[in-house]
Amino acid sequence: MHSIEAYREEFISYLESKTATKEPKNLYEPIAYILSLGGKRLRPVLTLMATDIFGTDYKKALDAALAIEVFHNFSLVHDDIMDAAPLRRGKATVHEKWDINTGILSGDAMLINAYQLFENYRGETFRYLAQLFSKTAIEVCEGQQYDVDFETRDDVTIPEYLKMIEYKTAVLVAAALKMGGIIAGASESSQNNIYDFGLNLGLAFQLQDDYLDAYGDPMTFGKQVGGDIIGNKKTFLYLKALELGNSAQRKELQDLFSIQPKNPIDKIESIKMIFKESGAAEHTQKEIESYTQKAFEVLKNLDVSEDKKELLQKFGENLMRRNV
Repeated sequence: MHSIEAYREEFISYLESKTATKEPKNLYEPIAYILSLGGKRLRPVLTLMATDIFGTDYKKALDAALAIEVFHNFSLVHDDIMDAAPLRRGKATVHEKWDINTGILSGDAMLINAYQLFENYRGETFRYLAQLFSKTAIEVCEGQQYDVDFETRDDVTIPEYLKMIEYKTAVLVAAALKMGGIIAGASESSQNNIYDFGLNLGLAFQLQDDYLDAYGDPMTFGKQVGGDIIGNKKTFLYLKALELGNSAQRKELQDLFSIQPKNPIDKIESIKMIFKESGAAEHTQKEIESYTQKAFEVLKNLDVSEDKKELLQKFGENLMRRNV
């Protein structure tokens, strides 16, 4: 087994070797740009790690890991267009640096490139990888549509929200791990267990992202802090504040979510105060911890050695300690 940093470095080296700007430049330069912006490389690292954990050379999973990372970044390019987001990882988003049409077309090319990478696998491995990827890709699109639909609904429930983030974020984390199991030829039960580990970790990850959007450090978060509040997004924090808050807090929160002031700083601070005083902020932190522990419980049933389980748990613990 290798360290998490070793998997990341190996993946980044492979990514750089496969990222080339060719003609037409206005199609491929944005792809190289978004892929060069860094990030945690969480999903490809998980694919490599899972392959290794199940006893197969992780280098055999590099193409699947790259496919996952390309697809993830494709979804970010299109999400940023839909959200009119100015920043991604502290840099200008693709549609800001170029234009919306370029962002759409380059994103489309990235999706196709992701599918092409699975062509490097053969037989049953290819079939199972392609099936899982197709299922996951459509779920991510469904999650994004739920997210868009929620913007115009005033009756979104917490179970609906959790389903949305499961599809939009968690299934890709889960699929990244299961792909490692597929490439390694792990048993079906092992593949399902590591998928469930990833699903719960992905839910914790997205809830933490929601929390950091409000309370993260602007210098390290890499995105516009308060972006969800500015966009009037009905996050877990918002829904929990409506559930736990008193009538005055609920009314103020709903009133604030109905306006778009030119200077949103006061709005952001007022809403963050409601999140704190209603108990929603604290409850969100508890929910993050709950899903993290569910992920660790699944590890107990995984048919691998204890030291390999510890590596996965360490990865989860480090992920949940992030402030970016």
